[in-house]
Amino acid sequence: MEKEKPDKALSKIKVTPLAAESFGVRSMCTLVETPDVTVLLDAGVSLCPYRFSLPPHPIEFQTISKLRERIAEAADKAEVVTISHYHFDHHTPLYEDWVVNWTVANETARQIYQDKAVLIKNPREKINASQRQRAWLFQKTGGKYAKKLEAADGKTFIYGQTTLRFSEPVAHGSEDSMLGWVTMAVVEHEGERFMFAPDVQGPMSSYTLELILKAEPTVIMLGGPPFYLGGFRVEAAQLERGLRNLERVVQAVPLVILEHHALRDESWREKIGEVYQQASGAGHSVVTAAEYLGNENVFLESKRKQLYRDSPPSSEFKQWMKTLSNKKIAKPPL
Repeated sequence: MEKEKPDKALSKIKVTPLAAESFGVRSMCTLVETPDVTVLLDAGVSLCPYRFSLPPHPIEFQTISKLRERIAEAADKAEVVTISHYHFDHHTPLYEDWVVNWTVANETARQIYQDKAVLIKNPREKINASQRQRAWLFQKTGGKYAKKLEAADGKTFIYGQTTLRFSEPVAHGSEDSMLGWVTMAVVEHEGERFMFAPDVQGPMSSYTLELILKAEPTVIMLGGPPFYLGGFRVEAAQLERGLRNLERVVQAVPLVILEHHALRDESWREKIGEVYQQASGAGHSVVTAAEYLGNENVFLESKRKQLYRDSPPSSEFKQWMKTLSNKKIAKPPL
């Protein structure tokens, strides 16, 4: 069912979210098109391997399969592909995986990155150990198919009348985050600016907030606070800081597409009530990626227990679930 589309605020830049939490997966993958260049931002998509002590439901697997096709079609159109950081919901690995990434070995990643200019988070600087390892692996595998593979941190790229500008690395959440750093991106064309701020978690960092406000985006797609991790992996004070900084963002930016970590909590909308009020007071809008396209939200991970209760998997799927401890897992029967 389609909803009325919000005022998108952009007329010269076309922004098409391809996969996101509001579509039923972990991702912020987005296609950005101007008359000069087509850019595929963070071409990754994942499922949480265990939530509520349950693996993904068959409906989640069906969803990621469809969205993989959507990303592949977008990759065929794109000249540039970006990687803000090396978590698997933001880039696609080359190996086979049927639980988290829904990838075919030597095929899925190659199709995305082959013959593209791939602009990546610097694999050696401002990067934690696990992402450094993944970055090294990407360069040796999927990245080898790129026409050009270049670290983009802090750099600006010009395509005709379009500018693609990357921030210096900013914290993946709070300044002391163990999860490392990410790069934000701004696509600017004829005075319009679309900003892509993945995994900033609010932003929690005041410095990240400063960079966002300084960029003066017309529209921003932003990863919100991880409410679902509150109380055991993320301190309440950090979540509160992310919320307060998010209020600053919605006061300044005409249209905020709020996505990712924030939407993994079933009560996320109630938790950002003040954010909605601040945006409304400024005459601005806050939407999910699905709402931006005029579609209904489809939240699956946060409803996984309900999915198993309301739509029990087949006996074949339950048998497949018993293989999850194996290193190589066959494609689930759907």
